[in-house]
Parts: sequence; structure tokens; C-alpha cells
Amino acid sequence: MTLDSRRTEGVHPDHPDLDRLEVSELVRVLAGDQAGALRAVGAAVPALARAVEAALPRLTQGGRLVYVGAGTSGRLGVLDATELTPTFSWPRERAVPLIAGGARAIREAVEGAEDDHALGGRDVQAIGICDTDVLIAIAASGTTPYVLGAVEEGRRARALTVGLANNADTPLLRAVDCPVLLDTGEEVISGSTRLKAGTAQKIALNTFSSAVMVRLGKVYGNLMVDVRTSNAKLEGRAVRLVRHATGAGEAEAQRALADAAGNVKVAIVTLLLGIPATEAITRLAAHGGHARAALEAE
Repeated sequence: MTLDSRRTEGVHPDHPDLDRLEVSELVRVLAGDQAGALRAVGAAVPALARAVEAALPRLTQGGRLVYVGAGTSGRLGVLDATELTPTFSWPRERAVPLIAGGARAIREAVEGAEDDHALGGRDVQAIGICDTDVLIAIAASGTTPYVLGAVEEGRRARALTVGLANNADTPLLRAVDCPVLLDTGEEVISGSTRLKAGTAQKIALNTFSSAVMVRLGKVYGNLMVDVRTSNAKLEGRAVRLVRHATGAGEAEAQRALADAAGNVKVAIVTLLLGIPATEAITRLAAHGGHARAALEAE
């Protein structure tokens, strides 16, 4: 008998003796079930594309990506927000993660925080949410009060609201401008949405934010040209990216990067057009930071 209509809370019908399996079979079952996450995200591609298209005009105007969630969903939001800066040089202040219970909840459960509808609204209000922002609300259940309170406040401020949930026809998906259903169904370990529900959320967040960054000019071809060179590994990566994009030798690429203060995109435009770094910077600025547009402009 199903006591909860949400599929993520249901009991998986295929593995009633999970605790009796040999280790190799147990691992095979757990790993194999993750394929459901890929199928769920694949079905959500049209919804994710609509969310990206809706987000771009706001972000072009200087808006922020605001992530809201509780528990596993909140931690995945924190992760996606955090990785945008080193990967795409996205300004840290324009990727704002909010998790029920605050920073302490990243490492431990904060009892009752996810059930506090008013707290979600207050947390969003405290960051000064506005109509150029994009609020990404994440909740496997689709019913988390903290997340619903945050969405309510985001909509009041006319921010764009995107919702990721793993159950259909839930309050979260009904409340947002851009609903994204990740229908992963029952978990192998019943109710443990850190499994394939969480995996689907991670893939969907990666897909959404990466697509946004590509369209905002953070990528040239399929090269990560806005990477921030903050350590030796990334400095080596920057040299390889410049060489791949331009055909330059290592010494030439290093010189161009030095002239560009480590900016891969500037170094590429400098080398491909044979212009000084200062002119490459001006040219990129005139084309919204898009390397291809800067290179192809008359």
C-alpha cells in the first residue's frame, strides 16, 4: 500500500531483499538505478531549454542566479553556485546559494529549517531579490515549505522563478514560471532522494548553468575560455586552451597570456587577429564578451 502519493517516497518494487545481496550485486543494483536520472533529465530537456531562454535576458541585464533548497537539494545548489566562479569567472556576488538552515546545514541537518515557509521568504528578501534575478528552486518532493516560501517572495519581487522537482503536479512546479520535472520515481533505498533524484538534480543544474554560460559568451567553440587561472593546474590549462584555439606554440601562447593578464579569451583574440591585448579587450567589450563575435566582426 502506498501511503504517500509522491513517487520519490514510494517503495521500489524490484529490490525487496536489497539487504541480502552480495556486495558485487548490491553495487550493480545501486549503480544501475542511476540510469533513471539520465532518462529523467533527457525527458526534461525542453523544459530546461525554456528556462535557459527565459533566464538569459535577465542575466544579460546584470541579474543574479539565486539557488534555493534544503538538505541534499540545497547542497547541490550551493555546489553549482560555487563552481561558476572558477569555471566561468562568473562574479561570486552574482551566484547566491541559499540553503535552509544557513551555512551550517551544508555539513549537518538543521532541524525544522526546511519546514519553515516564512524563513524561505525572509532569506530571499534579505538578499534583495529583484526583477533581473533568476531564482532556481530545488526540491525533490516539490513540497518543501522553505523552498515554497522562497519562490513566493521571488515572484513577489518579479524575479524569474525556475523549479526543479522529482514529483509531478506538486506545489513547486505549479508555483514557478519555468517548471522542470525530473521524474525519477522510487529510489532503490526507499525515500533516499540523495540517490537518483539527487543525481538528476545535479545533471539538470549542470546543464542549465552551463548552457547559460555558453550563451553568455563564456565559451568559445567548446573551450572554457573564461577559466580563472588561480593555480598552476589552471595556468597550464590556459596555455593549452590558447594553443588549441590559435595553433600557437607554447612560448607564444604564454606571452599572449602574460600580455592579457591571464585572460584566455583576450589572448585568443590577440593572437588570431594579430592585435595588442588592449585592443582585444576593447573589441571583446564591444561584443558583450563573446569571442566569436569579436573575431568575426568587420
